[in-house]
Amino acid sequence: MQLNRANLVDIVYFLAIARQKSFSRAGLEVGISASALSHAMKGLEARLGVRLLNRTTRSVTLTAAGEELQSLISSPLNEIGQALEALNRLRDEPAGRIRLNALSDGAALILGPVLPVFVERYPGIEIDLTVSNRMIDVIGDGHDAGIRFGGTVPEDMIAQRLSPDIRWAVVGTPEYLQRFGTPQHPEELKRHRCLRIRLGNARMYNWEFEKDGEQLEIDVPGAITIDESRIGLELACRGAGLMYVPEPVVTQLIADGTLQAVLTDWASTDPGFHIYYSSFRQVPVGLRLLIELIRELQPLGQLP
Repeated sequence: MQLNRANLVDIVYFLAIARQKSFSRAGLEVGISASALSHAMKGLEARLGVRLLNRTTRSVTLTAAGEELQSLISSPLNEIGQALEALNRLRDEPAGRIRLNALSDGAALILGPVLPVFVERYPGIEIDLTVSNRMIDVIGDGHDAGIRFGGTVPEDMIAQRLSPDIRWAVVGTPEYLQRFGTPQHPEELKRHRCLRIRLGNARMYNWEFEKDGEQLEIDVPGAITIDESRIGLELACRGAGLMYVPEPVVTQLIADGTLQAVLTDWASTDPGFHIYYSSFRQVPVGLRLLIELIRELQPLGQLP
């Protein structure tokens, strides 16, 4: 089979499907419909004379031939991408696309203040942002980088700090505290209504506290479990219970009296937000510029 333009495009489509294991998700990555992708793959399979994909109503997997093709062409195409990215560094105005995956709090606190400045400064660079609290294979899912708390960054990635360490707070409305009382010790949370937290790996999170060298983890009770701050804030502000949250998320709500912080002398501090990316791939120009701008603007305060 000749490597003409049509075949090269279909190979790029095939690699997207191999990464995403889904026609719909791969279609979003490459910018065409799932049905058009499926049609393109049938054409590629017909020209090659082998079946590359196992298709079911729920999933797409690679056949043995598909796995062999993926292993043979992934590295050469990555090298072509790196060569094109190297040329991008010589442009007067940087261009291209950055694909990011970020925690919801990281997206709001880090990217919210920075991206308006970034697109004004670098109009030729597109940002494709996915906000998710699930623990995923960021690179395997087609992203250039991820933004998470430093303690959750995979060990095989290169990470750069984007914020100071994050202090955590327990907050509730003044009305809730008047009705149920203000806890003076973390153990007293076991008698309160709390908004429980499910982590990105589906594990329930025990609220963490520390004071004078003593560290506690409290399995708090509560009828409501959340995995995202925005709905948690809505519930907390309506008096549904106490919430455990990164302090920068609630700074303004505490300042205006909507929420009140408790157990402040037991507040825990964790590694701040980090951006991370593969050590095996060249860093895109756009990603490097975004990191530089975040570190310049310091939306959460001075970096250590």
